[in-house]
Amino acid sequence: MEENMRRGLPRQGGARMIHETKKTPAARYGMSIDVDRCNGCGSCMVACAVENNVPPAAANATDRTGLTWIRVFRVDNGAEGNDRRSAFIPVLCQHCGKDAPCVSVCPQQAVEVDPATGVVGQMPERCLGCRYCMAACPYHARYFNWWDPEWPAGMEKTLNPDVAPRMRGVVEKCNFCHGRWHEAKSKAAANGKAEIDPADYMPACAEACPNSAITFGNLNDPASEAAGNAHKADTFRLLESLNTDPKIHYHSKKAWVRETAHAPRPGKEHARG
Repeated sequence: MEENMRRGLPRQGGARMIHETKKTPAARYGMSIDVDRCNGCGSCMVACAVENNVPPAAANATDRTGLTWIRVFRVDNGAEGNDRRSAFIPVLCQHCGKDAPCVSVCPQQAVEVDPATGVVGQMPERCLGCRYCMAACPYHARYFNWWDPEWPAGMEKTLNPDVAPRMRGVVEKCNFCHGRWHEAKSKAAANGKAEIDPADYMPACAEACPNSAITFGNLNDPASEAAGNAHKADTFRLLESLNTDPKIHYHSKKAWVRETAHAPRPGKEHARG
């Protein structure tokens, strides 16, 4: 079984959710988020919910049972008085590399890293709601759907027809607005092209940010801005010591902000969210 996984063959219990293709060069989509530009406005959270048909929170939802594919956390440097400084860090699925923790624990093969895009995909039709992936995710970027999706009267007319709402009892997360990727692929195919135009594929959060703090692109393309930002001296990734190879790169000129990428030791916390 282990040998089959290394060769990219189906795992025991079900076929691969995504099939590899040799026709076009593999992309590795990711983000560069400038923490110094983020002001915590929450536009990315709203845009994400609207684009991906995430319903409004239920009346009895709590901080732990709500749905939000991207969440902006406020952190500070731990100082008091005039020395206190704050920053805002948007956290979403980090779209880890081929050894993503969520992939290895799913008993239904409902989670898989797309070899063509590098996006960690989630198939709600296969999800049985065991939440093993939530326990395995070190970034707490997965959310369980406790209720059937409902919208206030009239709001159902605003739903995105390119994204299917998920049912109660499954796990949800960011997928880099996969509906937009399909739309870009369809446009490229209609124009007789095998590869999409990078300008045609941008997740809603990156498009909505008023400060242009979120840059999206193919990290395998040296010409993309996201790839260039990923190699800046002030760039960091969350919990990088875990070797999950996340595709979300953050950068800040402030040393204390970059230190938030590491899990604090008990009694040595430097930032609070």
